[in-house]
Amino acid sequence: MRVKEAFKNGLISGIICFIISFAVNYYIIPFPKDVMANGIGNGISGLISGFISAFITVMIITSPKNKDNFEKLMQ
Repeated sequence: MRVKEAFKNGLISGIICFIISFAVNYYIIPFPKDVMANGIGNGISGLISGFISAFITVMIITSPKNKDNFEKLMQ
């Protein structure tokens, strides 16, 4: 059961990160002029998508609906 839930959450987080990284790189950060700009752009999009994915995961785990599961995880 835990493996199934972990896989499902990982897949959802991966899709969210892909969409956010794509949107940031396509609309906000223009095509890079050099390697450094490319690295910075990818770092920024990774930071934003990772933060949002982790934030959504914590909000889901700590929701009142999942309160019992959260207490089991913290033990």
